[in-house]
Amino acid sequence: MQSHPEYQAPPPGCPAHNSATSVPLHGPEFAAAPEAFYEHLRQFGPAAPVELAPGVEAALVTDYAAALHVLQNPDTFARDPRRWRALKDGEVPLDSPVLPMLMYRPNTMFSDGAVHLRLRQAVTDSLARVDMHRMSRHVDRVAAYLIEQFSNRGKADLVTDYAQWLPLLVFNDLFGCPAEIGDRLVYGFSGIFDGVDAEKANEVLTESLFELVALKRAQPGEDVTSWLMAHPSQLTDEEMIHQLVLLIGAGAEPMQNIISSALRLLLSDEKYAGGQHSAGLLVDDAINDVLWNSPPIANYAVHYPVHDVELSGNKLGAGDPLLISFAAANTDPNLSVGRQTLSKRAHLAWGAGPHACPAKDPALLISVQAIEKLLNTLPDIEVGVPDESLTWRPGPFHRALNALPARFTPIRTERRASAPYSTAERTAGNAPVEEGHGKSRKSSWWSGFLTWWKV
Repeated sequence: MQSHPEYQAPPPGCPAHNSATSVPLHGPEFAAAPEAFYEHLRQFGPAAPVELAPGVEAALVTDYAAALHVLQNPDTFARDPRRWRALKDGEVPLDSPVLPMLMYRPNTMFSDGAVHLRLRQAVTDSLARVDMHRMSRHVDRVAAYLIEQFSNRGKADLVTDYAQWLPLLVFNDLFGCPAEIGDRLVYGFSGIFDGVDAEKANEVLTESLFELVALKRAQPGEDVTSWLMAHPSQLTDEEMIHQLVLLIGAGAEPMQNIISSALRLLLSDEKYAGGQHSAGLLVDDAINDVLWNSPPIANYAVHYPVHDVELSGNKLGAGDPLLISFAAANTDPNLSVGRQTLSKRAHLAWGAGPHACPAKDPALLISVQAIEKLLNTLPDIEVGVPDESLTWRPGPFHRALNALPARFTPIRTERRASAPYSTAERTAGNAPVEEGHGKSRKSSWWSGFLTWWKV
């Protein structure tokens, strides 16, 4: 991410200028220049009062050392949202757009103590059984399929045509989804991410996951779903659903952002552009740059103090939400010298402590391979618009490009399968109608890929 040195405080007209208490992290101003907001928030000390959405207040940790302290001390800073005082007292709007990201679910992210340990062990043991070589081959096939859908056009949006879909299609294989269920999972997750028919998409997603769990209980296979189910932790069907939502959904969104943000650097930042794109080290460096300076999940990891506590001089009330700003902590001015001597992986993009991301190694492998496949297949690809014209999706939690238009010399090849319909085409009404909540879609990514692969 390129810095904005001209901003020493939130831009003129920004609501943060006039906020005597909490600083809003929603709206286009924050999305356009988050670094300026973080700089302003540091004036409050290690933790600053913020507004995640109208009526939803929290504290945001912007200091690297303080963030590590919170992440590594679960006895003082719990993760279970049922401790959220304002929500229990009816002070939080129940229709708030951020509530789905903050509400309790029986999964590893929102649990503590023995419950967390039991669920976490099931997840980590199951992920450890993934054959990385097999996954690598599948990433290559999925990437080739997606590239083939736009390679003869000479242009593409690397977010909506590539980065958004690749993780979901890879996960469908990892979690053992047959074509019909996989189609609906892709539809459900993409609908939630895009905000297109979100209520219907959530319904489709839930139904599909229940079907997947029922299928794997009857016909287990060599996949993460079956391994989770067979784990000694004996997860219930409800627990299975919520671990799958977390693993697939929470895995796809950050990976999409890593791939698209790293591609932006490789194609437009002078540190990378013009280099040998196929060099693996260059791709690793770009991803590391993103994870330090523009982490895909910028502000999250919500904690709730179990009692009133002080954090480096900041008073925090019991049950008041406390978020970690991975973006602000990674760019903490106190690290300006230390960053040169820290390990490349000392950033907090994957979290830290008992809730650190359990899937960072597969995520890195998928991201690196997806980027290398694209750059090697389309060696003259370049960003099709000025870098300063790129825009970012609003929201307090992620750092995600709206689009990444690119152009390249077309590759004249005959497609082996018809391209699925894009989100824009579905919204415009040009795609086939999904009957029965997406159960008989005529054209879809997962079945399209499976058809392409069998040809």
